[in-house]
Amino acid sequence: MKLSIAVLSGDGIGPEVTQQAKKVLNAVASKYDHTFTYKEALVGAVAIDACNDPLPKATLDICLNTDAVLFGSIGDPKYDNDPSAKVRPEQGLLKLRKSLDLFANIRPVQAYASLLDKAPLKKEIIEGTDFTIFRELTGGIYFGAKELSEDGNAASDLCQYNRLEIERIAHLAFKAAKSRKKKVTLVDKANVLESSRLWRKVVTEASKAYDDVTLDFLFVDNAAMQIILNPSQFDVILTENMFGDILSDESSVISGSIGLLASASIGSKYALFEPIHGSYPQAKGKGIANPLASILSVALLLDHFGLTEEASAVRLGVEKSLDQNICTPDINSETDTITTDKVGDFIADFILYPEENTINMENVRIGQLTII
Repeated sequence: MKLSIAVLSGDGIGPEVTQQAKKVLNAVASKYDHTFTYKEALVGAVAIDACNDPLPKATLDICLNTDAVLFGSIGDPKYDNDPSAKVRPEQGLLKLRKSLDLFANIRPVQAYASLLDKAPLKKEIIEGTDFTIFRELTGGIYFGAKELSEDGNAASDLCQYNRLEIERIAHLAFKAAKSRKKKVTLVDKANVLESSRLWRKVVTEASKAYDDVTLDFLFVDNAAMQIILNPSQFDVILTENMFGDILSDESSVISGSIGLLASASIGSKYALFEPIHGSYPQAKGKGIANPLASILSVALLLDHFGLTEEASAVRLGVEKSLDQNICTPDINSETDTITTDKVGDFIADFILYPEENTINMENVRIGQLTII
């Protein structure tokens, strides 16, 4: 297969982790006889610095004319610490999602067996957890009308949804559940919000086309508690934009690190793949950024194009790196010698030479790699 991939590395640790994702893609291409070409483009704070625009037209044009987008991260302290800034890095990502009509954000959450004892939650609580969050991505309060009073003492943000926006992601969630444990949980705040009551009505109607899938409901405050108390009860969580943003970040404690959570943002024509972590500017250039979420985003990209064997090889490589403690300090706090680059090297090497895994592990530890 031939794929043209737009690479938007962004800010902070984005370029470092994205480089490892490309390294793994190149290993997949070599192993399975594919051709992946990359078109680099600016987004976020680096784009503001260069073009005074967090999503330059040239970047958007590249995204509109490639098969997929591989995204890094955006954000910079000089904007985070300046609430008066009119142009912000995050505006670039919101505009990109809207421009590509990426209405569904899909975030898998898994408890890895080798990390059960390292996660902040008790082993017996998280063991067996495997669910996916379907977050609506182009509507809701993030995109609603925003107003600030003339005296600056009152503000409002409009949360608005229509039937089409809800239906299209609901059907994706139900279809995903059919091939999983056949359960969808709609998370809303229907006891308070009119928009949530519309969600509940529309999703209930959509569920009638999926007789073998169970639909249940949780208010978002209860859902936030249940994800911590009993996460293995969930299969597919379906929710609106802001609730999904918060719950998916909360879910990172289950895997043991936010550096393990990947995501796919899907539309009717375009698709974008990214880790859910931020730009983590404090770690920039130190070689300590965890690339696994970015690498797992590659697995989602491969799945999207029907390359399931290749995606499985990537996931197996990630599991091997965790099993053998080839991890950055956020997971393996006992070492400062396993760098971002070494994790990427190990997984790429494993994909190419899985039968030589034990030797490769030792090579990584002493800094001698089978591949460059």
